[in-house]
Amino acid sequence: MLKIKQLREATGAGIIDCKNALKQSGDNVEKAIEILRKQGIAKSAKRGERDASEGIIKVAVSEQNNEGYIAEINSETDFVARNAEFQKFSEQIIELIKNSCQSDKPSNLDELFAMVMGNNKIVKENLDNLSGVIGEKLNISKFNVLKGSTVADYLHLGGKIGVLVALDKENEKDLAVNIAMQIAASDPKYINSEDVSNEEIEKEKRIYKEQLLKQGKPENIIDKILQGKINKYFEEVCLVKQEYIKDDKKKVENILGNIKVTGFIRYSLA
Repeated sequence: MLKIKQLREATGAGIIDCKNALKQSGDNVEKAIEILRKQGIAKSAKRGERDASEGIIKVAVSEQNNEGYIAEINSETDFVARNAEFQKFSEQIIELIKNSCQSDKPSNLDELFAMVMGNNKIVKENLDNLSGVIGEKLNISKFNVLKGSTVADYLHLGGKIGVLVALDKENEKDLAVNIAMQIAASDPKYINSEDVSNEEIEKEKRIYKEQLLKQGKPENIIDKILQGKINKYFEEVCLVKQEYIKDDKKKVENILGNIKVTGFIRYSLA
C-alpha cells in the first residue's frame, strides 16, 4: 500500500492504474511512473519524493554575501515545529554553522552533531535534551554550505521552503534574491539545459514518442514534435529557461544577462 500511495502522490493516477503499473514494473515505483506516463495516465512525474517529516528550514548568509548556509531541522508534528524552544534551537544551529571559522566548519552531520554550542554541550546532547523536554523525536536531517561571488538566501511559507543561490559576479544581492525566489517557486532541477544528461533526454523522448504514437501521430512528423517537447521539458526543469515569475514575458536568462548562476540549493518540507 505504501508504494501505491507514493505512486498516486507522484502521478495523480487512480488506485487501479497504480496497482497495474506496479505489477508491470515488478514493484519498482520509478519504472511504474514511466509506465503511467507512457500510457498518458500521468501527465508528468513529480521531481523527487516529498519529505513527510515536519520541521523547519533555516538559512543564513555571511556578512560578505559570498557564503550561504542552509539546514533542515525536523520534528514529528507541525505543532512542535512552531514551538518557541524548537525555533530557538533551530536558529542556534544555523548561526553555529555560519559563525564557525572555515577550518572548523562541519562538512557532514557527524561533525555538526559534535560541535559545541553556547552552553558548552555538543549539538547532539542539546538535541536529545530538547527532544526529551518536548516529547517528540527531533533530528537535523541535512545542511549545506554554498559559496560564490554573490550568495543570497530566501525562505518561503514560514520556513517550509528554503533556497540558497550563488552568482558569478559580486555585489548582485538584489538579483540573487530574485533568482532565489524563482527557485523557491519553480523548483528547477538544473541550471542550464547542458546540465541535463543524454540518458534523461532519451528517456523523455521515449515517453513522449509512446504518447504521440498512442495519439495516432504519423511517425514521419514525430521527430519534429519531439524536439519541441524536449524544449518544453527544458523550460520546466532548467532554471535559466524558465519563465521569470515576476514577468512571464521574459525568461530567467533574460534577467541574468551576462551574469551566471554557479549553484543553488533548495530544501522543501511543503
